[in-house]
Amino acid sequence: MSDAPILVNRESPAMAVVTINNPARRNAVSLEMWRGLRQTFIELGGDADIRTIVLTGAAGHFCAGADISEFAEVRSTAEDGARYEREVDETTLAIMDAPKATIAAIEGYCMGGGCALAMACDFRLAAPSANFGIPAARLGTLYNILDLGNLHALVGLANAKRIMYTGEPFDAEEAYRMGFVDQVAQGALEDAVHAFTALLDHKAPLTIAGSKLTLNALSRGEIEAKRAEIERATDIAMESADYREGVRAFMEKRKPRFKGV
Repeated sequence: MSDAPILVNRESPAMAVVTINNPARRNAVSLEMWRGLRQTFIELGGDADIRTIVLTGAAGHFCAGADISEFAEVRSTAEDGARYEREVDETTLAIMDAPKATIAAIEGYCMGGGCALAMACDFRLAAPSANFGIPAARLGTLYNILDLGNLHALVGLANAKRIMYTGEPFDAEEAYRMGFVDQVAQGALEDAVHAFTALLDHKAPLTIAGSKLTLNALSRGEIEAKRAEIERATDIAMESADYREGVRAFMEKRKPRFKGV
């Protein structure tokens, strides 16, 4: 495996796997890695061939969170901390706003900033070994507004408070019960991910991108700010070759062959 901290593997023309690669620190994310993830998702989001992006971690762990060993250097003052959080937010938004279906494939540790990365994805699939937690209350830090909003949307107010106030870890089954993850794999996590992506690979890309744009705007209270963009996406879909292909395929009782145009 390459020593690069962010790896990208095209498992098929339609699926890209992004791997956080810092196994010596259970894939803790440095400031440069936050930036690398942001750029990676921006680039993959612009690739017309890709239908799904899978985010995972190397060597049996998803992500142990932010790399606390560099905090004395990059988060030593309130000003530094605010600058660091802006970088993290920009990465979270790059994942959230990527016009593709995104899936977090989680095994082992998924802590703190790792949870933020997982929550930024559209879906979260976990191995039974997955272990989650947000230890902010044990570090004296605050989880930011964007990440807390994502947590609240997934697990509700009471569970979000319990996770944040106690800082205690929770396992995959508890994560599923709360709604933090969508599925706990019964067999190999890789098999579960491939089965899930198979549901998405042949669906209309413009529908997925437009639906994601609108749902994100609804969840973030940005409908008016995004209205023109949403209307433009609706018009593009309506005038697309994919729409005509979808109607033809329905009438001919066959699977459509969507190309994203």
